[in-house]
Formats: sequence, structure tokens, C-alpha cells
Amino acid sequence: MIPLVSHVALADLHPTGDHPEGLERIRVLHEAFPGFVEARPATVDEVAAVHRREYVETVRSVSASARPTLLDVDTICTETTYEAALLAAGAAIGAVERGGFSLARPPGHHALAGRAMGFCIFNNVAVAARFAQRELGLARVAILDWDVHHGNGTQEAFWDDDSVFFASLHQWPFYPGSGGPAEGSATTLNVPLAAGAGDEEVLGALEQDVAPALEAFDPDLLLVSAGFDAAAGDPIGGLRVSEEGFASLTARAGRICERLAFVLEGGYNTRTLPGLVGSVLAAR
Repeated sequence: MIPLVSHVALADLHPTGDHPEGLERIRVLHEAFPGFVEARPATVDEVAAVHRREYVETVRSVSASARPTLLDVDTICTETTYEAALLAAGAAIGAVERGGFSLARPPGHHALAGRAMGFCIFNNVAVAARFAQRELGLARVAILDWDVHHGNGTQEAFWDDDSVFFASLHQWPFYPGSGGPAEGSATTLNVPLAAGAGDEEVLGALEQDVAPALEAFDPDLLLVSAGFDAAAGDPIGGLRVSEEGFASLTARAGRICERLAFVLEGGYNTRTLPGLVGSVLAAR
């Protein structure tokens, strides 16, 4: 099994009440996979490689106020959100360092340079990509996002950067409204999928469209924004990927690039989430 990176504190940090992106997501994963390497928090400089420093300071100061505040219509900041967000970004960095899987929350792929969005505070996968380039010397980084939602924050972070290839398989039309069939660039590929698409459609899109583009890019590192809200039965998503489907996605990703790391994004059915994550781990 590939190394897991998390932190015991993440089971208690950033409480969100009855919000779907809640503490139980990490608690069930810690129960299922207790043998993880402890993450360190990302530094402000590491986060600021992606986010504006004034935004990072806003998250810190709102957390320090101890007054729960909405940073976005569906993204809350509490007394421990800043601590959790730094740990989530640090866990993504740890996954890159170890070729592992980051089990952390809050997720990140909607977070923009200057604001929170869609449950996301800091863009964990983007922070990890910049760390890989600056600290590990991995010049060409690819990001494969299979969350049910388009990773608009990640796309924006690297739109003008030809050293990072972003590819997304996602339900469309759907939140956040971006990632349509005509939206792309030389190093940005969006493959929208209709609601109800399952293993056959998702794996077919990966094989036909995404894998050839990523292989042509020839990355030194492939990061996966591993969202499990694309699974059948997720309360938010409308796709129908199975455990076997995620295992096949993982196996194909491993043939694209030898150096591979995973960063948890969505996935809100806490009864099925451990099995879905486990299918990825078993496939590596």
C-alpha cells in the first residue's frame, strides 16, 4: 500500500456542523487507515506560492477571531480552519515527497488565489505542485482531477503556465459552472461528462482524451485530485463511478507517469468513502 499522509488533529479541526464537508469524512478514513505518516503544516511561503498573502492573512485573522464566518456562500471559517487548511496543504506536500495519498480536509481545488470557494480554503494540490517544482526540481507537473466538480481554482492557478498540465474529468453542466467542452488551452484539458455517466464513460474519456494528452506532456510528476463525489451514491454528485472504476482510473494513471501522488478532494458518502479510497490504494 502506498504511504498515507494525514494528521490526528484533522479529525477535530474545522468543524462545520451538518455541512456535507464535515469532520466525519476524516474520522472514517482514520478509522479505516490508521497507519498514516503525520503531516506537517504548510508554511505561509509555501501557500503564498499559489495564494495572495493578503488572503492567507484574512483566513488567519478570521480564524483567530473565533467567530464562525462565511468566506464564501458555502465555505465556513471557524477558530481552527486556518490550522486545518495549513495541515491539509502540508499533507499534500507530504504526499508528493513520499509518492503517497493525502487524507486531509478541507479540500482545495475550487480555492482561488484570493478567495475561498466551494468548501475549499487553500488549493492543496496547487500548493503541492509548486512545492514539487521549487523544492524537488520536478519541472513538469501534471494534475489529473477526477472530482465530480470542475477544479476551477486549479485551472486558474496554472492557466498561463506551460510547465503544469491540468486535465479534468467532471460532470457538466454542474457546479461551479466552468470546465465546458470549449474551455481549454495548450496545457488545460476539460472533458465534461453528462450526469449519470459511470465507469465505461469515465474510463473511456480517460483513455481516449486525457491519457494521450498527459503522455504527450511527459510529466515528471502526476498529481491526482482524487474526488470521490464522482462515485455512485454520493449525495452531491451525479456520476456513477464504482470502486472498480476508481481502481482502473488509478492503474491507468500509474502508466502515464511513474511518480504519482494523490490528494483527497470531495467524497461525501461517509459509509462508502473508505472503500473508495481503499480501491485506489489497492490499485497502486
